Amino acid sequence: MGKYLFYVMRGEKLCFMHVLLNALDLSASGNEVKIIFEGQSVTLPPVLAGEGNALYKKALEDGLIAGVCLACAKKLGAYDEVSALGLNFLSDMSGHAGMRSYTEQGYSVITF
Repeated sequence: MGKYLFYVMRGEKLCFMHVLLNALDLSASGNEVKIIFEGQSVTLPPVLAGEGNALYKKALEDGLIAGVCLACAKKLGAYDEVSALGLNFLSDMSGHAGMRSYTEQGYSVITF
């Protein structure tokens, strides 16, 4: 089985729905999957949580959400809302969420 990291930069909800669909599908077939919110996408967790999005809830329950970029959450004003959701903040790359640790573990990186 494979290992996949969805490294999401775009803040469009429709685009992110495809991330969730693919991540959940890959995970359901036995692959290791993680999702990182970077760039504009850091604004999405509060929106998805607020609307009770079923795909987002499933990804959370399945442990697919690795975390949210700390620097971008602060810069884009999403820090407090994301923090209230209890998501992990990632800052291993000069304050941003890096992908190196995942590539070193054999993950294939998919960017959206």
